[in-house]
Amino acid sequence: MKLVFLGVLSLMLSSTTQAGDDQAESKSLEGTWSLSSAVMAGKPFPEQLIKTMSLTMRDGRYTVMVGQVKDEGTAKLDSSKTPKTMEITGTDGPNKGKTLLAIYKIDGDSLTICYDLSGKAYPTEFKSKAETKLFLVEYKRDKSSK
Repeated sequence: MKLVFLGVLSLMLSSTTQAGDDQAESKSLEGTWSLSSAVMAGKPFPEQLIKTMSLTMRDGRYTVMVGQVKDEGTAKLDSSKTPKTMEITGTDGPNKGKTLLAIYKIDGDSLTICYDLSGKAYPTEFKSKAETKLFLVEYKRDKSSK
């Protein structure tokens, strides 16, 4: 009985620690990010389109702007995985009702996210290859949004 209790207690403590780690990770992603590069299915996005795109993250929610088009939703992080994962659920805009799976890494004021736009599986590496639905994006933090 004691072993079962200790096992359950251990699981509870690790999930509490994980939740705290993900909250801290979420805070580190808060702010507005501008695209510096994007590749879809192995093909670079046009520079003119990249200039119109931004990502804002705050309190577990995201807003992506592409020109005047707004996409909003939630982003659930799991920083215990390698690479770190993000489950994105659209609540308003073109991705409303869709779930996208992604991996991410943050390095100072640089954020790299690789999305599986099919929503089928988390990408395994930060690459976008031809004939896939992988979208690789590199962002730079907008210094005024910290």
